Amino acid sequence: MGESINIHQAKTQLSKLLSRVALGEEFTIANRGVPVAKLVPYTPPETERDRIPGRLAGQITMSDDFNQLDKETLNLFYGDQ
Repeated sequence: MGESINIHQAKTQLSKLLSRVALGEEFTIANRGVPVAKLVPYTPPETERDRIPGRLAGQITMSDDFNQLDKETLNLFYGDQ
């Protein structure tokens, strides 16, 4: 879970904390002992370049009636009609 620090420490030592976070450490920021936030290293979102179109081709299949609802499911939404 990482080291727990209070809000005052986080405000006064933010630069130092960010340097430690950049090295992989994690911190939980607490308000009066109650955790309210987590300071963790940034991980960039997946980009279009990271995606490989078709890499799961042939591994995923869907049945022909994928979009068809059976009577039991319809009854859950609308009841017996």
